Amino acid sequence: MDAFSEGTFRKVVSNYIEKGPKHIILDLSQIDFVDSSGLGALVQLVKKAQQGEGTLQIVSNPRVTQTVKLVRLETFLSLQPSVEDAIKNINNA
Repeated sequence: MDAFSEGTFRKVVSNYIEKGPKHIILDLSQIDFVDSSGLGALVQLVKKAQQGEGTLQIVSNPRVTQTVKLVRLETFLSLQPSVEDAIKNINNA
């Protein structure tokens, strides 16, 4: 996810946040790369979900997790290692 794809990605996920369920799981486990614009979009989307009293759980892979950890956003973005873990996290909330 980079500056080229970020705008479309943000629009699509934002639409789900506005119209969909309160709790959304975003599976990024197949994403190979996230740049600063992608990270910015994720932060905006998490904030938007929180404003609607919902959550956005992000399923990540080691490569994306490493990038997120470099900027110390792993807790804020609620990174999960699998969809199953994200579901458990939502159910325990």
